[in-house]
Amino acid sequence: MVGAGALIMFAPFYFMFVFATHTSADIFSFPPPSWFGGAALDNLALLEERLPFWRNIGMSLYVALMQTGLTLFFCSLGGYAFATFEFRFKRPLFALVMASMIIPSFMGMIPTFMLMDLLGWIDQPRALYVPGAAGALGIFMMRQYIGSAIPKDLIEAARIDGCGEFGIYWRVVLPLIGPALGTLGLITFINSWNNFITPLVVMRSVENYTIPLALRSIQAPNNTEWGALMVGAAIAVLPLLVMFFIASKRLIEGLTQGAVKG
Repeated sequence: MVGAGALIMFAPFYFMFVFATHTSADIFSFPPPSWFGGAALDNLALLEERLPFWRNIGMSLYVALMQTGLTLFFCSLGGYAFATFEFRFKRPLFALVMASMIIPSFMGMIPTFMLMDLLGWIDQPRALYVPGAAGALGIFMMRQYIGSAIPKDLIEAARIDGCGEFGIYWRVVLPLIGPALGTLGLITFINSWNNFITPLVVMRSVENYTIPLALRSIQAPNNTEWGALMVGAAIAVLPLLVMFFIASKRLIEGLTQGAVKG
């Protein structure tokens, strides 16, 4: 059953890469091709005619890396504060952060657009990564992990030794929360890379499109070059695979850490 499930999950990716090497006519033939062809370079050339494709890839990579970096920094900082500090209105404030998770994301589209317009950030990459730099999910994950994995005695010892609060966070806490950072980083990178709605709302020029919006823009009724679209999708998947293999060790550590503790 596990093997059958894995095969079913793998099949769409396999056919995406296969179709990337065939023309649209071949893709819609019956039966459709099940092995690689020789039209990959032609499809790529056609895609480059329709789009500034590599600029779109670079824009997606820039936005995803910026959002991942900012999210890891601000969420781990916020999680550290909620896990270790005692301050007034701590519980109501954390409850407010958690309550924001139940609000559907599409309800914030209009306010987000109005704010980005007010700041003059329409059609600017910063409009894609700054608003989500301190998400509630990330703060919750960091707070839970730091509260359970970092001994309070270690933090108190650092304070006694004269280390400042930011120094404790940077030198003591941050090196010990690698598995949580890897998990949150992978989730954030994938969500940012696949984000379609936010670029659709705030981006205007094709040169500044991220890759999901760019690929969608070349689809047209009865005029879609599916081979070119498939080769674009296949290339767009590769950074996600690389990111997963980079973070997989951290993910395994995070999943198995609780199992080895007595």
